[in-house]
Amino acid sequence: MDPLSDIIALLRPHAALSKPISGRGDWGVRYDAYGQPGFAMVLAGHCWLTLDGAEPVRLDRGDFVLLPATPAFTLASRPGIAGTLVQPSDRAVRHGEPDGAPDVEMLGGAFRIEPVNAPLLLALLPGMIHIRATESAADRLSRIIALIAEECGGDRPGHDMILPRLIEVMLIECLRGSGIEGEALPSGLLAGLRDPALATALRAIHGNVRGGWSVAGLAAIAGMSRSAFAARFVETLGCGPIEYLARWRMALARDALDRGKIPLDRLAETIGYESASAFSTAFRRRMGCSPGAFARARRQSAIAA
Repeated sequence: MDPLSDIIALLRPHAALSKPISGRGDWGVRYDAYGQPGFAMVLAGHCWLTLDGAEPVRLDRGDFVLLPATPAFTLASRPGIAGTLVQPSDRAVRHGEPDGAPDVEMLGGAFRIEPVNAPLLLALLPGMIHIRATESAADRLSRIIALIAEECGGDRPGHDMILPRLIEVMLIECLRGSGIEGEALPSGLLAGLRDPALATALRAIHGNVRGGWSVAGLAAIAGMSRSAFAARFVETLGCGPIEYLARWRMALARDALDRGKIPLDRLAETIGYESASAFSTAFRRRMGCSPGAFARARRQSAIAA
């Protein structure tokens, strides 16, 4: 099984918007934190992106950037501009001089993911992924972005099915893209999948979440000693292998409970617990409430929305 595909399927990205962004002359704008994923591709010219607390990054023609949780940021024609606070819009945006050919043209967008498992995406990725035009992934992403923009701009039959899948493809392309191969990554699944031995163990976990996995068993699959495997797993993913398994089981449980009613005994068996009682105890310990209370709260939240 492919852990990346598993994670993206659980996040269920949806409700995308896409818009053209352009600028001319000397300009700078600032946006407050948005919290949901945002992305942009530079179609012509260049500009500078500065996330709060980070150094300015130059975005050139053909570059792609993904912000998994879109913190507060400044977009400007050059570094050092404080930027005027503006509000997000789903319409075309023009910065700087209103007349004349633009110096920079971009396509920007945003989408939503299921909040119940949103922390999974944040654990997967650095705060920003910047894939440069010179990297092979950029060309594939440009085609995907073009399709997303086309789908956002129309109302063709099948729109509600095609758009989420295009976003899924975009996310997977980012996750596996060569543009992040050489960068230092925070502890998490993406870092683990870079390690061939750990990746083998991770695929085993995702391929059989019901399995009675042990550290020794996973170490054997990875072709490592138990102690070396456990130490590398913790260092690379930020938790031990059995803890990772427990977290993934809880993510699957939250998703199942969020989607609708499911008998606890069947859910428990599906994700690897011996009984509904054992599952309920584990869920309460990690989530602070019973599975039933969690499901009711999610239903009420959906109604209120």
